[in-house]
Amino acid sequence: MGVKIITDSACDLTRDFLASLDVDVVPILVYLDGEEYLDGLTLKPEDMLRQMREGKVFKTSQIPPNIFKEKFLELAQLGKPCIYIAFSSGLSGTYNSALIAREEVLEEYPDFQLEIIDTKCASVGFGLVVYKAALMAKEGKSYEEIIKSIKFNAQHMEHIFTVDDLEYLYRGGRVSKTAAFVGGVLNVKPILHVKDGKLIPIDKVRGRQKAMKRMIEIVKERGVDLQNQLIGINHGDDLEGANKLKAMLEVEFGCKDFLVSCIGCAVGAHSGPGTLSVFFLNKLEEN
Repeated sequence: MGVKIITDSACDLTRDFLASLDVDVVPILVYLDGEEYLDGLTLKPEDMLRQMREGKVFKTSQIPPNIFKEKFLELAQLGKPCIYIAFSSGLSGTYNSALIAREEVLEEYPDFQLEIIDTKCASVGFGLVVYKAALMAKEGKSYEEIIKSIKFNAQHMEHIFTVDDLEYLYRGGRVSKTAAFVGGVLNVKPILHVKDGKLIPIDKVRGRQKAMKRMIEIVKERGVDLQNQLIGINHGDDLEGANKLKAMLEVEFGCKDFLVSCIGCAVGAHSGPGTLSVFFLNKLEEN
């Protein structure tokens, strides 16, 4: 019996795309004025980002253990080996919720094969890890081979991104109020990455175009064999910006394969409209 891949909505891949790969996705919870929404189901990213531009403030919450327990029980009853690929534990408690649910399910089904992996990745960086694992599962690769690949790709996945408005990072506690105010006045765009599963600022420049050029410089510093990689690009309802970044990567590195998507609600609630990200590996798996 083949391996079943499960993930959560912070991977920022569309539900249709994940369904085509036979991946089950559990939605992260999003809140507006006390009302609960399911990321990608009852709240679409484009609608959330539009409302954020109008001043609405969204909050997110980890997936509770009971939701995972229901999903894990369903698969345990089928006797299907499963791997849950999780959003970074440095950004959400969702991974820990899954661990709690796993222990409860194993009490009833002690022989159930369920591996839970903290990718320490986010957005399409996380999504690329899921995508590669799903392809391996469809090819009939073994449980152990898929787990090994997930851990390798998660460890070597680079996340480089910028945001259009520091106010959203301030609300999420990533920058100070002063930095957000000054950044807005001076048109400062921070460049950030993910290290040990957490968002870390690495540079700041004036203006959107300079931010994109600096992102390309960092890709050059960190990437390997980029023309033969699948490159992830994510945007906060800014397809024009995503296409510009894609064109720059094509010219600079000869990249041919891209996975371009709009940011999901779980991540977008904190980074905001106009977010622009690129994801790639700093080391490739040996065949």
